[in-house]
Amino acid sequence: MHSLHPLFHPTSVALVGASSDPERIGGRPLRFMLEGGFEAPLYPVNRSGDTIQGLPAYASVRDIPHPVDHAIICVPVAGVEAAVRDSIAKGVKAIQVLTAGFAEVDAEGLALQDRIVGLCRDAGVRMVGPNSLGLLNVPTRFFATFSTALNGLKPRPGPIALATQSGAFGSAAYGAASLRGLGFSKIVATGNEADVDVAECIDYLVDDPDTRVICAALESCRDGDRLRAALLKAAHAGKPVVIMKVGRTELGAAAASTHTGSLAGDDAVYATVFEECGAWRAASIEEMLDIAYLHSTTGRLPQNTDVGVVTGSGGIGILMADDAGERGLQLSPLPAAARAAALELLPFAVASNPLDMTAQVTAVPQGVPRTVALMLDQADYGTVFAYLAHVGLSPQRFAATQAELIALKQRHPHRLLVLVMLSRPEVNAALEQHGIAVFEDPSRAVQAVAALAHVHQRRSALHLPPPSTGPSAPLGNVATEDGAKRALAAAGLPVLPERICRSATEAAEAASAMGYPVVAKIVSPDIVHKTEVGGVLLNLPDAQAVAEGFATLMQRAQTARPDARLDGVLVAPMLKGGVELIAGIHRDPTFGPMVMFGSGGTAVELFKDVAFASAPLTPQRARALMERVRSTQLLRGWRGGPQYDEQALADALCRLSEFAFSHADQIESIDINPLVVRVQGAACLDAVIAVRAPAPGDSHGTH
Repeated sequence: MHSLHPLFHPTSVALVGASSDPERIGGRPLRFMLEGGFEAPLYPVNRSGDTIQGLPAYASVRDIPHPVDHAIICVPVAGVEAAVRDSIAKGVKAIQVLTAGFAEVDAEGLALQDRIVGLCRDAGVRMVGPNSLGLLNVPTRFFATFSTALNGLKPRPGPIALATQSGAFGSAAYGAASLRGLGFSKIVATGNEADVDVAECIDYLVDDPDTRVICAALESCRDGDRLRAALLKAAHAGKPVVIMKVGRTELGAAAASTHTGSLAGDDAVYATVFEECGAWRAASIEEMLDIAYLHSTTGRLPQNTDVGVVTGSGGIGILMADDAGERGLQLSPLPAAARAAALELLPFAVASNPLDMTAQVTAVPQGVPRTVALMLDQADYGTVFAYLAHVGLSPQRFAATQAELIALKQRHPHRLLVLVMLSRPEVNAALEQHGIAVFEDPSRAVQAVAALAHVHQRRSALHLPPPSTGPSAPLGNVATEDGAKRALAAAGLPVLPERICRSATEAAEAASAMGYPVVAKIVSPDIVHKTEVGGVLLNLPDAQAVAEGFATLMQRAQTARPDARLDGVLVAPMLKGGVELIAGIHRDPTFGPMVMFGSGGTAVELFKDVAFASAPLTPQRARALMERVRSTQLLRGWRGGPQYDEQALADALCRLSEFAFSHADQIESIDINPLVVRVQGAACLDAVIAVRAPAPGDSHGTH
């Protein structure tokens, strides 16, 4: 049995801090369960020891003369620790702490939170909260929450589960879903997540037979491995996870008290992990619920990204085609036989994809279902949309078409049939009962289908980084460009023949041996961005220019940074041609080392044409990472240019990722900018490695 089972399936419940006032926080959970018909014993606990909402009350959990396996605590913060101790002494298996005033407030609250979670862990008791809005098991009518959303919106059972850190987010999503007639299996608000977090709830919901689709909302994540494992478990079980991660902008991240780097901010890493683990990230509550509705209605994912569109409006068809293209769907042409059949049925139709039936369809008996049948019978579209305007507002007139569409769906059970129209609730219900989804807005319909189609695609490329290999061999001195490149070269990355020189004469000799022109750069562990101090000279044509350049670089560095340690000047061949890209590593504190790849140069942070992937990479994953960056097109004969060595780039990315993963306990970041890809081969022209300062008790050496 899953360790969270007692949280959602209690056999008896104590409500510590229960109130006789059904409108107070302490009174609402009891009222909701009494009104809902929860069948397990309920034991109100209040120091008054009086009758509460018609039930006998007890002064302490210890006084209850019956077994108790679940405690809901909503006493003032000063009384929570005692209530937790009493509940544990009584033998409960699960505790919810709805009281606020803990880690979210101050250090004293954090200390109290740590004490109560320590008590629970020592006793083997699972705890939700503190600062939680509670949870619901809708089929059993266990409504253990004080959310006022239940005042006017009674929970209805359904296949959608929701796990969220924020209680207010959960209430908003529950309310919006309920107004749409959507039903839930489980809802939980984890609050401060002192013990149970959203990731563990996802893990539990994958095993829940009442749940078919999981919605989740995160502000942060403490355990990246656990979240990855839960999302992958859901993907392997065939349960889509639709997840929202707030804090995707700098303002939002600041509001969520999260830290964002200039490029590898938390948000980019979360988005990458969600994709690698088969989840879909929604941008709004509306999108999240649209996707959940679509899957809970159809019970399946689109088997491909190809869609067919039947419409009675050319404009709506174009709108849907635009939306489909922007969201990575294809509209393959209608097969020739289907085009011929469509024109035979509707001579004035635009027999392509979208297939515009025109108004002529109204003059043809059962013209709509016959046209939709062409799309389903004679093509291999994973999803077929039918835009039917407002015909569903007239149930009697629509009845025959409705019956034909249901029959079509039964004939094609593995395909998605999605109607876009205004219609009556009873019409929607009849269609949904047979697996046909109905949307009012065409763009939202396309968005939801695209999400599920991509979820299906992602299941063929799921990724879980391997476990940590333990402490790695010492990196050596990588504080300078020279040291960083030596470490990268030892790892198999392409580096030009270079030499660090400590005099003008040595620099000139090195340049003459390499051949001209050359580039000269200042070498200092204290100067990371050399161009900012004039520390790079290009196209030096002869020995005299190199000798003079050595003196110039040393003088510039001493003037700009008199405190800097100067190791000398690095002399290297001047490489011409090729495409400048960037490759790097960012060690995320939650998810471990992430590979960054994108457009290089000084404007990389301005254009942000970059993508991320968890390290280490396989050759296939390296190629997939390259495809997510627009600048990769520059390697493929852009505007008549040459074809560049993509294999060399993929090899470099793999070797970089392996190096970073194997030294993840030492490396904070790596920046190779530019990484030049040539017609044959590639070269790291500049490199910076930032070494990680070991953190006490840090368990994320690798991921």
